Amino acid sequence: MTSAHGAIDSSLTVGEVDARLYGTLVEHLGRCVYTGIHEPAHPESDERGFRLDVLELARELGVTIVRYPGGNFVSGYRWEDGVGPVDERPVRLDLAWRSVEHNRVGTDEFVDWVRLVGAEPMLAVNLGTRGTEAALDLLEYCNVPGGTALSARRAANGHPEPHAVSVWCLGNEVDGPWQIGQKTAEDYSKLARETAKAMKILDPSVELVACGSSSRAMPTFGEWEATVLEQCYPYVDFISAHAYYEPEDDDLDSFLASACDMDAYIDGLVATCDHVAAKLRSPRRIDVSFDEWNVWYQSRLDATVMGSWQEHPRLIEDTHSLADAVVVGTLLITLLRHADRVRVACLAQLVNTIAPIMTQPGGPAWRQTTFFPFALAARHARSGVVLRLHADGPRIETQRFGSVPALEATAVWREAEGELVILCANRDRRTPLELDLALHGFDALGVVEHVTLTGDNPYAQNTCAQPNTVRPQQLTSASVNGGRLTAPLPPLSWNLIRLCSLGARRGQHSTAAKTFAGGRPA
Repeated sequence: MTSAHGAIDSSLTVGEVDARLYGTLVEHLGRCVYTGIHEPAHPESDERGFRLDVLELARELGVTIVRYPGGNFVSGYRWEDGVGPVDERPVRLDLAWRSVEHNRVGTDEFVDWVRLVGAEPMLAVNLGTRGTEAALDLLEYCNVPGGTALSARRAANGHPEPHAVSVWCLGNEVDGPWQIGQKTAEDYSKLARETAKAMKILDPSVELVACGSSSRAMPTFGEWEATVLEQCYPYVDFISAHAYYEPEDDDLDSFLASACDMDAYIDGLVATCDHVAAKLRSPRRIDVSFDEWNVWYQSRLDATVMGSWQEHPRLIEDTHSLADAVVVGTLLITLLRHADRVRVACLAQLVNTIAPIMTQPGGPAWRQTTFFPFALAARHARSGVVLRLHADGPRIETQRFGSVPALEATAVWREAEGELVILCANRDRRTPLELDLALHGFDALGVVEHVTLTGDNPYAQNTCAQPNTVRPQQLTSASVNGGRLTAPLPPLSWNLIRLCSLGARRGQHSTAAKTFAGGRPA
């Protein structure tokens, strides 16, 4: 066993955790909506057609905000198609995913569903094929209490109270050649500026997200953000970031270090925001909405399915492995380590399409491997202050990123609860790692639990037939002695370690074994 030695000091803070870091995306893509969250004929659906098994899993996942209706889908979407009597809604061809959209679920149904989850809606407006007027109409429909044509229409559709949507995305990935309504940075920035300005006049309380680059690999990355922000800076609150990761050439070690790319992405994006602020002499600060991120095997995308013009086809239904779950866990750690500037993040997506929750039409729902690090972090690290955690230890050589640390870690101090939560991963696939941390500035702490996600097979998966192959396990050898935490981290593992002030330990207990007791909602 090798060791990583470091320290955590309660006074060395990064920033407050924004609960909206634990967001997801629900897009009209594949089976995310239909036979995902909505399936009227399912035996466990309610009177509105929402699958109750999926609803319970979404609650268990700990989702706090959900972006809708896309994603690429939004760039050709007419929001009016999805409101009003369901049997009168038009059937359309969705050009983004080459599917048939019958519009049985729209804005009202989505907001009803997301409120049942206990989360906040985050809506995107179409700045691909539409523009300012359609965005204002949707904002009026959703947020104006009454006394206007569109608020009256919402009331007539069964929602007399406003939806009160706070966060709005000004389009989606409009720099991408795959996008319906692709634009140059100059053209998009002018449209986004005028749309944002008008939306803020209509509802000054809204928070607006301008489109950043579709990925860090885009040739215009950095230049795009600078152009957009120089035009939109007074009117927007966030710039978006999107990133997906998969192994290249079976290079598992580089894949396990994917968080290095996300870390550099965020640093570059923040630097660009602050450069524009300095150039404009603006006292405002633009933060990051990392509103699409996940493991996605894009090399497996079946173009024949995309071209078949089906209703809710089985599209992008990746089955995630233990290694994928460890990567997702390290990406979560990276987002938390940037909590001072990343205030919204959305795992894309929620159900069936590269998702932590999977379903069978008419059948069961189950948790993918990636469900667990997200759910554990959302439960135990959704509030508090992120602390700086540095530890020196062994390194791993990778083809893509060079030498990287075997340990990826962060800590969240929840002072009101007297609880210190450490999230950490051992990227080394062969060698266990002992975590050894000095704890400074805390009352005497004791270990409440150490939960790990690990296994002998990095490619182990959870399936409908075998939904419990990969599950969190309780370890019992973590301890605090003389103000130092020591905890063994298994090879290829993601871990959550909870410590609590000894005076507050009454009532603290282990949760993972009970929460994830089986393949169906606990």
